[in-house]
Amino acid sequence: MQRMTLKAAANKFSCMKKNVFCTSLFIFLLLQSHAQNFISTARNPGDFPIVTKATASPILIDTNDDWLVKKSAALLLDDIYKVSGVNVGMVNQTVKPSSNVIIIGTIKGSAIIKQLVAAGKLNVDSLRDKWETFKLQVINNPLPGIDNALVIVGSDKRGTAYGVFELSQQMGVSPWYWWADVPVKKKREIYVKKGTYKYGPPSVQYRGIFINDEAPAFSGWTREKFGGVNHVVYEKMFELILRLKGNYLWPAMWGNAFNDDDTLNPVMANKYGIVMGTTHHEPMLRAQQEWKRYGKGAWNYQTNDSVLRNFWRAGIQHMGNRESIVSVGMRGDGDMPMTEGSNIALLERIVHDQRKIIEEVTGKPAEQTPQLWALYKEVQDYYDKGMRVPDDITLLLCDDNWGNIRKLPKLTDKPRKGGYGIYYHFDYVGDPRNYKWLNTNNIARTWEQMHLAKKYGADKIWIVNVGDLKPIEYPISFFLDFAWNTNAWNVNNIDKYAATWAEAQFGKQFAAEIGDIITKYSDYNNRRKPELLSPDTYSLVNYKEAETVTGDYNALAQKAEGIYNKLPAEYKGAYYQLVLFPVKACANLNELFVTTAKNRWYALQGRALTNTMADSVQALFNKDSLLAHYYNKVLSNGKWDHMMDQTHISYTYWQQPMKDTVPVTERIMLRGVPSMGVSVEGSEASWPNSNDKAVLPGFNKYVPEHYYIDIFNGGQQPFTYSIKASKPWLKISSVKGTIQKQQRIWIEPDWKSVPEGMQEATLTIQSEHGSEDVSVKVDNISLSKPSSKSFVEYNGYVSINADDFSKAVSPGNLHWRVIPLVGKTGNGLSVFPVDAEAIPISANSAHTEYDVYLADTGVIKANAYFSPTLDFNNNGMNYAITLDDEMPAAINITADNSKEAWMKWVADNINISQSIHHITKPGWHVLKFWYVNPGVILQKIVLDAGGLKQSYLGPPETLMK
Repeated sequence: MQRMTLKAAANKFSCMKKNVFCTSLFIFLLLQSHAQNFISTARNPGDFPIVTKATASPILIDTNDDWLVKKSAALLLDDIYKVSGVNVGMVNQTVKPSSNVIIIGTIKGSAIIKQLVAAGKLNVDSLRDKWETFKLQVINNPLPGIDNALVIVGSDKRGTAYGVFELSQQMGVSPWYWWADVPVKKKREIYVKKGTYKYGPPSVQYRGIFINDEAPAFSGWTREKFGGVNHVVYEKMFELILRLKGNYLWPAMWGNAFNDDDTLNPVMANKYGIVMGTTHHEPMLRAQQEWKRYGKGAWNYQTNDSVLRNFWRAGIQHMGNRESIVSVGMRGDGDMPMTEGSNIALLERIVHDQRKIIEEVTGKPAEQTPQLWALYKEVQDYYDKGMRVPDDITLLLCDDNWGNIRKLPKLTDKPRKGGYGIYYHFDYVGDPRNYKWLNTNNIARTWEQMHLAKKYGADKIWIVNVGDLKPIEYPISFFLDFAWNTNAWNVNNIDKYAATWAEAQFGKQFAAEIGDIITKYSDYNNRRKPELLSPDTYSLVNYKEAETVTGDYNALAQKAEGIYNKLPAEYKGAYYQLVLFPVKACANLNELFVTTAKNRWYALQGRALTNTMADSVQALFNKDSLLAHYYNKVLSNGKWDHMMDQTHISYTYWQQPMKDTVPVTERIMLRGVPSMGVSVEGSEASWPNSNDKAVLPGFNKYVPEHYYIDIFNGGQQPFTYSIKASKPWLKISSVKGTIQKQQRIWIEPDWKSVPEGMQEATLTIQSEHGSEDVSVKVDNISLSKPSSKSFVEYNGYVSINADDFSKAVSPGNLHWRVIPLVGKTGNGLSVFPVDAEAIPISANSAHTEYDVYLADTGVIKANAYFSPTLDFNNNGMNYAITLDDEMPAAINITADNSKEAWMKWVADNINISQSIHHITKPGWHVLKFWYVNPGVILQKIVLDAGGLKQSYLGPPETLMK
């Protein structure tokens, strides 16, 4: 279009009335900007028509405005067409009378916006000097002869682009329309409701992703589809980042060098307004691969400083005027620690010399070029020992690579000009195990940790390692959504995010169900990363753990499949990528390892099902490859080929296997004649092989449960069996039958017929080849219930979910809050606000209370299950547990700071701390959990009275029914 001259534009403008919002509504909209729904498909008075049955509103921009404004406008044209099927044009000449126009521009770069402001038609005071802030406003009679305008105005180019993409998203274009093939939501008519809608500034200034660990999946895909990791694929990524309201990128670096591989890479990044950086171990905007290609000598500043300075100088020279954040400092080559002899003085000299280079090349003081120093791994140790960098450098604090933030500034620290940021992980290569196959991230935990970061002032930069990007779509959306507006999601609504996200991708009809599936599979994967699974992970005999895990996952896969079958055809591809594939693949993987465990266990007992289990393991292994084949080769006509090339089965140490390998299984020779064997729940033994007595776990009427007996064959021929109970009140699911290979028999009391008190009975299992007795104990003692949530000892333990307290004491401004689904098996409990002070324990301290019944006297071990939060402020992560009138004593859950302890915490995704208590009388007791330090998240408490058995998830809750 021709640029509208200032004079001509001024002649077209007329006065308008300002839209005024009451203060309370404005504040609500500002804090809840994610809830500003301004799109309608039916016109009301004052609404702006984007597309009607008869017309479509053209787009008006100033061609001298920034390139990104023009690109965003062009993308909006395409989005409107995708939604409505109507081609909308750009206005290239004087606007026709009585028309409606969409005006897009920045407050500084658009003459049209400037003249609207000058004429009093548009108030941009709330945008001036703001970072990435924008608003959409419907204006009546903005120009002579024009009826209405929808103005999308930004404080800068990215703010304007965000405004455009906010409109697109609300019209029905998902940010994932290309990256996950999410179809647009079709609409015949589109209107913007009358009003003004303001967004920003963002809660976090720089919000980005890091493409990392990209071989074999991302690298193979880009090589096949784009000829490599070049500007063509990066343009798709830049657009995605903007549509998600991000602005920052660390590019792929495994065998790649962003600036060197394709000269258009940095050019297009700058055009799209993407702030570029390099990783924590690639200083001065030089990729590790560039050193491999052009470096001379050792990566050692003590012996090769002049060569390194010249190498780094070239990085700053290449930066030019493009927006960048320069990483400073130095790690060892290949993302390794520096040499043993490295010292703080040397590292401080490195930073000093790097800043001198920045000043010499840019001709400006170093503080005018954004820089960061990443306190990653051992670099944090240098900081803790006293190393310091100039105040304008952002200190990029880091998690432990497993989603647990290692360090945050103290609330009493002097503010830094450069502020603090966070480098977070959704993907990782390293100890104790790589995790890079599928999404394993619990967003409630992500919210909790990043909320902690925000409250402690680490909000300059948030960047997250997303691996190949493709399998991590859901947590990427949350991370950038939350970084944009940390007020939008909180402890009261975080459990609604999944359904909200699902609705944005798949519409309202199945949003709640899909959200539930996404939440559950994320939680299931988070409690044990798929790469860490083994046949030994879950218990086959205790608490029905293994079969519950596989049963829950298979039920989830079945539910996901059911929704897939109901979805319209156009949604199936996106649904398969985002929901069905990860659920089916992970359900299959869990079953693979549990089936392997059964095969090995059955082989030891000589069960006829042993070889059947071996066959099942092979079938499940084959299914894994078939699922990946469909994703790679068939889905979306092979668009995502190689994205599921990542190996994930049969790890032997932290590094990925070269290929997936079927787990080792056993095969046995069966006897020619039948042979009866018996196995009972809760025991690894089998009879007649064991000399111990066969005993089922005890029954308790307040914790209703049923237990199983497996009758199995050790031979090739069938046999018949019968079961008799010594007491009439025992219910048996099958009292007789024929065993080909195996049958499970369920046992439970008929509680209406069980006499009062402690009871015992015997089950006799008979066949023509022998008999076995199984002992049964039943607790039918009547108890008074002290509160609506009371817990009873059951088989020698009491299991309590943290949020099932009977009383919460919250003095002052402290409040106990339940964090939904943050835990390994459910909710978590913590004190808010998270920036509260640590408080010495007193009788009036914050605590929760639980009523527990203990059947005997003696020693009790209280096992408290915590989220593996680290000691981020060096104050300890303390708590206390007391029973009855005990004096509370603080216990630090992070006292053991060894690598071995940390590896267990993160691999198991739990930190279990134990305290010892002495019970002098049986009966009801009050257990208290005491607050000491903020950030401690309790998930459950298990009291071991001598009967606690091995399991990965811990025993189910013994809440009194």
